[in-house]
Amino acid sequence: MSRWRKVKQGKAESRTAGKDGATSDTSSIPEYRCAPITLRLKAFLTDTFMITMPILYIIVYMVMGSREGFREHLGEGWLYIVAIHMSIVVLLWRFKAQTPGMKAYDLYLVDPQSEGEKPGWIKSALRYIMMQTAILSGIGLILPFIMKNKEALQDIVSGTCIIHRP
Repeated sequence: MSRWRKVKQGKAESRTAGKDGATSDTSSIPEYRCAPITLRLKAFLTDTFMITMPILYIIVYMVMGSREGFREHLGEGWLYIVAIHMSIVVLLWRFKAQTPGMKAYDLYLVDPQSEGEKPGWIKSALRYIMMQTAILSGIGLILPFIMKNKEALQDIVSGTCIIHRP
């Protein structure tokens, strides 16, 4: 792969010419811009229907037996749902850097500290936990709209970023 292609894809450092004409490295970590909020929201809604709804159906009707059984053991039912959902999403983030919704909109989860590679297990799990916290808190939902670089709470805490690569 040529140097230009590596620089363009963010896999290599770019060089700039100084006043004396010599080239120098501008930075060791390439800058990553978070994907637009609208694309991230669309991907989240797609994942909700593609991942969460089948899990919800299986837990409510196959594991708990019925809606009434789920209602009687609400805490246990939601614990099953969240545990299975977290396992699936963290595995997808770790191995493919995408969920089905992110794939539909050409979004990738990257770790800017490791030059745009897929995040590790801890960062993926931390991101998932902080994503649930952001959804449940008011500030977590507002944060991407007031931050200059459009980072969400889970982006800031986990040190990851969702980027758009069409």
